[in-house]
Amino acid sequence: MSDWSLFTKIKCKLSCRISARIFIIFYILLNNSAIAQLQNSFWCFGDSAGINFSDTSNLISLTSALDTRGSCASIADSNGQLLFYAGTLGSYSGNHTFVFNINNQIMDGGDSIVGQAWYNELVIIPFPGSNNLYYLFSAGVTDLLGLYYSIIDMNENQGLGRVIQKNIQVHSYSTWDGMTAIKHANGRDWWLISKDNRSGSPNGSNDFTKHLITTQGITENSQSIGSYVSGNASTMTFSKTGNRFLFTTLAGLIEVLDFDRCTGQFSNPVIVSGIRLNGDMLTAGSAFSPNENVIYVSQNDTTSYLFQYDLTASNIPASKDTLSTIHSPRLAAGVLRLAPNDKIYWSCVWNNGITYNYPYSDTMYHTENMNLSVINSPDVVGSGCDFSLYSFYLGGKRTYWGLPNNPDYTLGEVSGSICDSLTNSVSENIYFEFEMYPNPTTDKFYIKLNEEVQADFKMFDYLGRNVLSGKISRNQELDLVNFKPGIYYLELRILNKFFRRRIVKVDK
Repeated sequence: MSDWSLFTKIKCKLSCRISARIFIIFYILLNNSAIAQLQNSFWCFGDSAGINFSDTSNLISLTSALDTRGSCASIADSNGQLLFYAGTLGSYSGNHTFVFNINNQIMDGGDSIVGQAWYNELVIIPFPGSNNLYYLFSAGVTDLLGLYYSIIDMNENQGLGRVIQKNIQVHSYSTWDGMTAIKHANGRDWWLISKDNRSGSPNGSNDFTKHLITTQGITENSQSIGSYVSGNASTMTFSKTGNRFLFTTLAGLIEVLDFDRCTGQFSNPVIVSGIRLNGDMLTAGSAFSPNENVIYVSQNDTTSYLFQYDLTASNIPASKDTLSTIHSPRLAAGVLRLAPNDKIYWSCVWNNGITYNYPYSDTMYHTENMNLSVINSPDVVGSGCDFSLYSFYLGGKRTYWGLPNNPDYTLGEVSGSICDSLTNSVSENIYFEFEMYPNPTTDKFYIKLNEEVQADFKMFDYLGRNVLSGKISRNQELDLVNFKPGIYYLELRILNKFFRRRIVKVDK
């Protein structure tokens, strides 16, 4: 999926049609939303560990085929039956991600998928408009750089599934460990949120990369907002409604933003905690409470901590409350996840401070790695949140730092939204295309719209600074004579769609 060449041509077709049977469609969507609750019901993680959340009043520990210190993802069907799961197995050479079927066997074609045993580099997204196809997105952080997807067809092999396409590159930039996904406001399509290092700046950037996944394919755009950060490790988490977004980095940034599931736009960034320049404290995980008013963050130095912040407080940083302090083992704190039962689970590791603990040896069975810690009432501020250290037994299995990076498959459409194109009565049939050339360029750059469509454009330098902007009615010539040679990004907004492409300015 190449973004740029000497001649870039983009075609996009948007179609929304009304139907005489719209009430029936709406009824089906509502019922699918209700039964989809069970798609979130399986977690597979750690060293053979797993949890079945199908009956939230009676959780069941289960056995998986994984042995992963970090990245993992899983999905069930609408009846609560596990479909498949994936994880990064760091003891293997090459690409570390494997996909497993319901029988805990490597799925046909499910080996050698991009992934390097990080912590949040995988996510599974159902193929919009299909009952049997699924995307597995994976990030190339330090090797085989970029964002990739593989496609799983669950109609193959008598329902055991097959990976029918593998390691398709979306872009080639080093992608941060950390991605997440959320349902579009129409209840069918998806937003995939990630971060990459395409700016090339040693100071980092404040860009989020967004991919809109529809029945017509994948569209990429980005948005510059919030704090400038550098690095390659983060946790990204949406709140239960999808209206808020929590971004934390290994270096300590904690930032909360609003998100519009219709337009995919972020707004109102709020810094809860800034980056620590000394780098002593490492942020391992973060999660929203179900009511979105409280966040939880786990951090490590030689001591591990679990913190709570009240987002309704007049001074959010000052609301910080320490729920747990772990002095031994060192660097115990791992990932936090909100589960289908509205409790938050915290994964911790065990190590002896001498030898690296992955993979665990057969003698490394301890309270710290045979249990998860639980925040039983995460909406409550203070000790009323009922935090319980090492309280959920994993049935003799063990955990590392990672927990499944599963989006909320239960989330439905935003009723009445202008983007609710699956249930509203708006009828439109829009077609447009545009051309951008030459690229690279020495002085002039042209944007040509092949239809009478109003468009806005902005151009950013590699630091994310807006260096040029304006409107296009049909054709536009951009004069880059006075611009320094380097990499720039052109963002077009056409019919509420955002497209961002790279422009390279070279010397004559």
